[in-house]
Amino acid sequence: MENPGFERSKDDPPQYEETSFSSNGFRNGERRAVRSSVVSAFGHDTLDRVPNADFYRNAASISGHRAIRPSLQELHDVFQKNGGLNIPNTVEDSERADDSTLGDVESVIPLEEKKDTGGVVKFGWIKGVLVRCMLNIWGVMLFIRLSWVFGQAGIGLGIVVVLLSIVVTSVTCLSMSAICTNGVVRGGGAYYLISRSLGPEFGGSIGLIFAFANAVAVAMYVVGFAETVVEILKENDALIVDPMNDIRIIGCITLVLLMGITVAGMEWEAKAQVGLLVILLVAIGNVFVGTVIPSTKDKRSKGFFNYQESIAKENFLPEFRDGETFFSVFAIFFPAATGILAGANISGDLKDPQAALPKGTLLAIFITGITYLGIALVVSVTVVRDATGNRNDTIPVGSSCNFSSACNLGYDFSICQTTKCNYGLMNNFQVMTLVSGFGPLITAGTFSATLSSALASLVSAPKVFQALCKDNIYKALKFFAKGHGKNNEPIRGYLLTFIIAVAFILIAELNTIAPVISNFFLASYALINFSCFHASYAKSPGWRPAYKYYNMWLSLFGAVLCCAVMFVINWWAALVTYGIEFFLYIYVTVKKPDVNWGSSTQAVTFINAVNNALTLSTVDEHIKNFRPKCLVMTGSPRTRPALLDVAHSLTKNYGLCLTCEVFLGSRDKNLQDMSAAIQQNRIWLNKQKRKAFYTPVASENLRDGAEALLQASGLGRMKPNTVMLGFKRNWRTAKLQEVQNYVGVLHDALDFEHGTVIMRINQGMDISHILKAEEEMERMIMEQQALEMEENDFQPHGGKGFFNRSKKTSKKELTSRVSLDVPHTSDLAKMNQRLMEASSQFKKKQGKGTIDVWWLFDDGGLTLLLPHILTTRKKWKDCKLRIFIAGQSERIEQDKDEMQLLMKKFRIKCDDVKVITDINVRPSAESWKLFQDMIEPFRLHEGSKETTQAEALRKEYPWKITDAELDAFEEKTIRQVRLNELLQEGSRAAKLVVVSMPIARKGSVSDHLYMAWLEALTKNLPPTLLIRGNHQSVLTYYS
Repeated sequence: MENPGFERSKDDPPQYEETSFSSNGFRNGERRAVRSSVVSAFGHDTLDRVPNADFYRNAASISGHRAIRPSLQELHDVFQKNGGLNIPNTVEDSERADDSTLGDVESVIPLEEKKDTGGVVKFGWIKGVLVRCMLNIWGVMLFIRLSWVFGQAGIGLGIVVVLLSIVVTSVTCLSMSAICTNGVVRGGGAYYLISRSLGPEFGGSIGLIFAFANAVAVAMYVVGFAETVVEILKENDALIVDPMNDIRIIGCITLVLLMGITVAGMEWEAKAQVGLLVILLVAIGNVFVGTVIPSTKDKRSKGFFNYQESIAKENFLPEFRDGETFFSVFAIFFPAATGILAGANISGDLKDPQAALPKGTLLAIFITGITYLGIALVVSVTVVRDATGNRNDTIPVGSSCNFSSACNLGYDFSICQTTKCNYGLMNNFQVMTLVSGFGPLITAGTFSATLSSALASLVSAPKVFQALCKDNIYKALKFFAKGHGKNNEPIRGYLLTFIIAVAFILIAELNTIAPVISNFFLASYALINFSCFHASYAKSPGWRPAYKYYNMWLSLFGAVLCCAVMFVINWWAALVTYGIEFFLYIYVTVKKPDVNWGSSTQAVTFINAVNNALTLSTVDEHIKNFRPKCLVMTGSPRTRPALLDVAHSLTKNYGLCLTCEVFLGSRDKNLQDMSAAIQQNRIWLNKQKRKAFYTPVASENLRDGAEALLQASGLGRMKPNTVMLGFKRNWRTAKLQEVQNYVGVLHDALDFEHGTVIMRINQGMDISHILKAEEEMERMIMEQQALEMEENDFQPHGGKGFFNRSKKTSKKELTSRVSLDVPHTSDLAKMNQRLMEASSQFKKKQGKGTIDVWWLFDDGGLTLLLPHILTTRKKWKDCKLRIFIAGQSERIEQDKDEMQLLMKKFRIKCDDVKVITDINVRPSAESWKLFQDMIEPFRLHEGSKETTQAEALRKEYPWKITDAELDAFEEKTIRQVRLNELLQEGSRAAKLVVVSMPIARKGSVSDHLYMAWLEALTKNLPPTLLIRGNHQSVLTYYS
């Protein structure tokens, strides 16, 4: 269906035509349309499509329909001979719409905005940008303060003040032009430009204070207008109550009238702006005309003498009075140069923002700059700095009174040296009225300047605020995102702006808040400049602005200049601005809004990561900088949370954690599951605040997959150096191939010289069956809810409503989810409950206790370093280390002292060192009997068979444990059984037990015997880590 608000032109993408190709299963019989150019270009029908703009639209584009190009799988998969070319649909498809938006919230347009948009008012560059910017820049400063600025600073420094202001605004405009021509610009002005360039953190912080600044600026301009009206009432003795309350009354009435014009629609507001511009232009022309009209005696007594070279020479040099300096004068003038974002703030109401904003804003800066300089110069060469206003202060022409050039023109104002005079550039703010040809026109110009600026700010604040609220960065402000009418007017935003403006009008004293407002505007200018610099510095391929007349270093200079000007204008206001912005930045960063705009911050993060990785690769690793970089065989991270929690505690903020999953089977069958798993697990890890990466791989078996991960995971120096996996509890009942693959992973880890960690919890770690049951229950509840809705014809139930009732039901049912696994037995439910508790035990803080480290073999120190790292973490800080070592009975104290000295050299604090002297004692008969029974099903028993029969058994069962093998490793076997007895005796109450992992020599120790060793060593213990380093030092006592 054609978008009614989209007017086609000759440059628009061509229409699609329906063809007779099969629908490929798309709903409602939709067919993928094929342009005739596809057939004509290639001479035959093809799935491939020629380039087209519709393929690149966002999913909810309002300027045209998005088309779906054939997927890579459709082109690459095996061709199906079904009697025709199977071409999927290219028209917009909601099921695939999200794929190309990459999380871009702006592409999700509310339904009410997709309705008929006929009659929408859009402005061109003149009415929408040029006029609006000129009116906003030409403020009351033009008629009331400009003459005073040049009186204080002189013509020379006065020109510098104006030019410096123009430089700041021009550089900002160049940066803004580059940003707004780098893609489609929507509503939101400065907020939109900054947020899409630097991300939601910067955009959200500056957007809120920029909208607030515009709202308060409305009050400032209205109060300026009201003060002028009150001055006229004073002159005519027609005050309503008193000056202060009159300002409030007139200000509120004026605001109501302006609000009426604004709410009537953008079209009426634009017409009012044009009318005000005409008045302002007439007033400006009136000043130039007045300078050539011969001055009267009254005007000469007030310091106006038409064009005089002597006055120009006298006024050229500065004459700062009353404690003023160049910077204080500049601070007073600079707010007059602001307003360059008036056009950008209504970017959503422009026909072509990309073309209109650069052209209109730059021309407005040029015209207003020339106007400021022109008026300032003509006034500075026609009016002296001091005059009495007394017609009798005359002297003969040509006389010298050594005070000012007025002496040469027949007036003696020397009394102004001792007494403050009321006229002249330095004393009279109404010099423009004096110089002009018709004074009331200057008053009308003042009215026009204040009202036009107020009107522009009254429109800008709600528009920017609406764009900010639509992005849902501040969820509490979502209420103000709704628009009304054909132009999507932010009526709620207008009301909020009205309330803020009235509040500040009632204060009627804005001298304190005014510098803060100027600093708010300057902060947005600084960020626009920085956005342009940042995007250019990132050199992202997506940074391709159509406007080429910018320079990244000039933009950086502009950003620094804006920050400097903020402190020049008012240092405390600058600090307040930075403080508010920093607070909002932290707030948005903590809240992490779910948006992805492809900001330059992301691009620079990537560049820094690559550069740091490359830099790291050029430096050899040092023992002091060793940190565990763990490759954790979790499968899906959700299924083994305990293993992930311990690995995360070891690596959090300081190391690398890769959670790995091996999809068993062919790659083709697992591709879709892997793609889905990457997205789901990444979201889950972020939600659980686990700083880890997820890496899946497809392989025919676990060992091959793990080998691929061991070889290919990581980048440069950021490659894993430690493998973590859970203990295979079901090794006795598992298939032979599964056991061989598991032990093979351990062998491969050692072959690749990785440290190896095996974690065992008695209750187990795999909760995948429970998660599956939960998902099944949720599915059943959803189906039940759908059935109930059908039965009730979607009507609410009772007073509370159907959904509230069903929500309670689902929560109640989900609390018993652990017992859902079939069969429904109480024993199984209890087992699942214990498993869930064991799996979540490392999420919470560990109470006071010990981590017992049985450092039996020197593996380079990894067995000691990992538990030490745990004690430095918040969750484990109340646990103390106890060290257990093997020793001889005759030198217990010596061994203990040596180990304590070593701990001191390593700067590792341990609570106690225990020397175990009876490791070589045979285990109890009961323990040995249990071990024998455990390995019995896996023994070959070839010793009791004849030679021929024994050889046949070896060939048939090469994996079984032979009698020769048991004899060869009897001592090692006995040691594992005995160690378990000692572990149960000494560490049963520990929070965590860490033991040196025994190594099985390849080709000598069978897989089942090795698994029996690990089983015997770790059974009936608290959570246990078996650790074996790669026998390279990871600890040192040298500085």
